[in-house]
Amino acid sequence: MPHLPEHLIAGYRNFINGRYVAEADHYRSLAREGQAPETMIVACCDSRAAPEVIFNAGPGELFVLRNVANLVPPYAPDGEYHSTSAALEFAVQSLKVKNIVVMGHGRCGGIRAALDTTSAPLSPGDFIGKWMSLIAPAAEAVSASTMMTTGERQTALERISIRYSIANLRTFPCVKILEGKGKLTLHGAWFDISTGELWAMNNETGDFERPEIG
Repeated sequence: MPHLPEHLIAGYRNFINGRYVAEADHYRSLAREGQAPETMIVACCDSRAAPEVIFNAGPGELFVLRNVANLVPPYAPDGEYHSTSAALEFAVQSLKVKNIVVMGHGRCGGIRAALDTTSAPLSPGDFIGKWMSLIAPAAEAVSASTMMTTGERQTALERISIRYSIANLRTFPCVKILEGKGKLTLHGAWFDISTGELWAMNNETGDFERPEIG
């Protein structure tokens, strides 16, 4: 039995003989000097919405955190295990990123699970259900709307959840302090897998708008 799936070996073969050769000096520089990305992306685990691909980023450009439905929990220094909070702490306090972007996407399975209260948990632990309860109030409000179709409710909650996560980011003292000093900026974005469209959140109104890309 191979140590890794064959398609991964084939992909690595293409990488090491192609992109790595072209960027070998850059990789060696990153290894020697360390990373210094200016932007952190909080994105979904969904394999169809990879930030490095969407933003055409090279190695060392983005500090990417991915979890189910790109959620940020509120600040809770309670001694439990907090992988998202740990990554945020490292990005802000150690890497000193200048931007944090919460990027959601269309057809998100986590958001769909939050809206579907009839489905049984995937396991006795119901880890997804517990995680998605972070946006339960918004999910309940959106689900109650009879004026929207199923697809419209899904898109609405995908975008509302981004605003929730940005609000939760501001519960972290380090984020709130640095944002107040103008040293850190928070952003929201939503990517449509079907069309490739990227929508950016207007920080003043909260509306999602298409950025000018020329």
